[in-house]
Order: sequence, then structure tokens, then C-alpha cells
Amino acid sequence: MRSKSGFAPYLALITAVFQVVLSQGASYGQRAFRAPLDPWAYALLLVGPLMIALHRRYPVPTAVVTFAATFLYIGGGYPYGGVFISPIVMLFQLVGRGRRPAAWILAGGSLAAFIAYAWTTSQPQRGLFHDLAVSSFILLTMVAAELVRIARERRAQQQRAAEEESRRQASEERLVMAQELHDVLAHNISLIHVQAATALHLIDDHPEQARTALATIKTASKEVLGEMRGVLDVLREGAPRSPTAGLDRLEELIGRSGLEVELERAGSRPLPPAVERAAYRIVQESLTNAARHAPGSAVTVRLEYGERELVVRVTDTGATAPAVLSGEGSGNGIPGMRERAAALGGSLVAAPTGTGFQVEARLPLPEETTP
Repeated sequence: MRSKSGFAPYLALITAVFQVVLSQGASYGQRAFRAPLDPWAYALLLVGPLMIALHRRYPVPTAVVTFAATFLYIGGGYPYGGVFISPIVMLFQLVGRGRRPAAWILAGGSLAAFIAYAWTTSQPQRGLFHDLAVSSFILLTMVAAELVRIARERRAQQQRAAEEESRRQASEERLVMAQELHDVLAHNISLIHVQAATALHLIDDHPEQARTALATIKTASKEVLGEMRGVLDVLREGAPRSPTAGLDRLEELIGRSGLEVELERAGSRPLPPAVERAAYRIVQESLTNAARHAPGSAVTVRLEYGERELVVRVTDTGATAPAVLSGEGSGNGIPGMRERAAALGGSLVAAPTGTGFQVEARLPLPEETTP
């Protein structure tokens, strides 16, 4: 707003210069049938630019005054030419600022006034060609003003759409970061809780095994701090993001899970980052649930790389350790895994199997392209 209002004086000055200079040039070519410029003519030539400077505050009154000064100038017999710049500028500004009815009324009134003036005075250029030329000029001016308005509105609409898309993407990124933080915290805090319970249970009778549990706690706490730092770095402008957790880190994840885990892979192919991140988090959450609800069980993690989907299957054999080691579940693990799979167009099934529990996710993959 401030920049547009600040441009009005410059537009008025430019219009004044062109109107005066062009009118002076036109007076030499129209000396035979138009009156020379005098102080009254110069005053009328400057009314339009003055109204342009005030147009933003008083759009319709300034436009009416501009057209009235133009009619007085033409009626005074002064040369045609530069005097029409101010009315043209006014029509463009009226249309651009939503005063279209006023603009079309002034344009139609001007057309009638110019044709009537030509036929009621001894003007050498009057006639059908003159009437058609004036009509075409005014109509083209209004069409151009409407096209400029449409282009400006379309540009504004595209800008609003871009801003809404940017806000939507920012909201989605915040949701992704929140989900990442939930998964990181849920897995590592659950692991720390289970290992702490194990250490307390074994510290008197099996201190060496308790030492192993405490070492796992130390590693898990360091890991959760590192992953949280990597996720939160995204919030800092220009900060580099740590590598996203992927399937290449499964062995590391399994090693600190505190469970007996067997990893199986069937096939191999490049995966999109989103699929790889989702698969890692699903395995992570499944191991968390196994450690929490089935401590001491044997777990099998199987990855099947198909042409059109990645199958992630995590199966445990059921709890073999005392129930004191299992923590209370929050109930958000399985719904969170389903949301991750559904976000990629896949599916996830979690259900008991035999004495244990199985999580199976199917994540769609794009077709492989051969170079």
C-alpha cells in the first residue's frame, strides 16, 4: 500500500510533463484550426496530473474533475493530443481499483461529448470516420484497462495460492517432525525403561547382566539426544539436517534393542527416502512394542523388496521374561505405524500370530527405471 501511494506523485509528474510537451508540439501542427496555448490552457493541462496525485484518496471525484478539465480544454479550441493522457490514466486506475461502473460511465459520456462537439462545431475532421475512430480508441482503452485488471487479479490469486501452498507444506513438515520426535522418544525411552527394569531385577543376583543393561541405557540415551538434535536442527534456518534414519542403520537399531533379533532380506533395490524412513520407523516401533510387551522374545525382521512394493514384516515369539520387565503401553504405536503406511498409499496389519505378535506393512514402490 505504501509503495503504491508513494508512486502517485511520480506518475502525476510524468503525466504533467508529457501532457505539456505533447500539447506544445500539437499546437504547431494544428495552428490552422485550433487555438494556441495560453495560461488558461496550461492550467487546464495541469488539472489532470494534480487529480492523479489525489486519486487514491478520492477516486471518483478526481476522475470527474479530470474529465471536466479535458472537456473545457477541448471546448476552448485548444490543440488535440497530450490532453488525453490524464483521462486515459484515470480510466486505468478506476478499473484497476474496482470502480468499473464509474469508469465505463465516464468513457461512454466522453464518447458522446466528443461526437457531439465535433458535429455541433465547425470541425474539419467531423464525420463517420471521426466517430468510428473516437469510438474505437475509447473502446480499446477500456479493453486494455480490463485486461490489465484481469492480469493483476490473476497474479494476486496465484500469489495467494502459492502462500497457501507454502503454509500447507510448512504444516505438513511440522507434523512430520512431530511424528519423528514421537518415534525417536517412544523407542528410546521405552528401551531405557525396559533395560532399567532389567538392571534392577538382576543387579543383586546377576550383576554382570545388569552391567550390560546399564550400558544399553547409556547408548540409548546418547542415541536419543543425537536424533532429537538432528530433527530439531531443521527448525534452524540454514542449519544442515542430519542424515535421516534409513534401512542402512537397521543393524545398529537391532544391536541396541535388547532383543534377540534375526534380520532377513529378500531382494534389493533403491528405495525412495520417504519409503525408507517409514520402513525404518515401523521396524523401530515394532521392536519397541516387542521389548515393552514381550520381553525376552525372539524377533524376526524380514524385508521383501518387490517390483511394486516393499513388505516389512516383524514377528516376535511372545514374552519369555518376567512380566515385571514390561512397561505400560501408550496405545499410539500401532496407529502411528498405520498412519505412516497410509501416508505413502500402503497398508499395515498388526495382529497376534501363534504365541507372539506380527506387524506387516506393505509400502508401494515406483517402477524401476533402467538406464
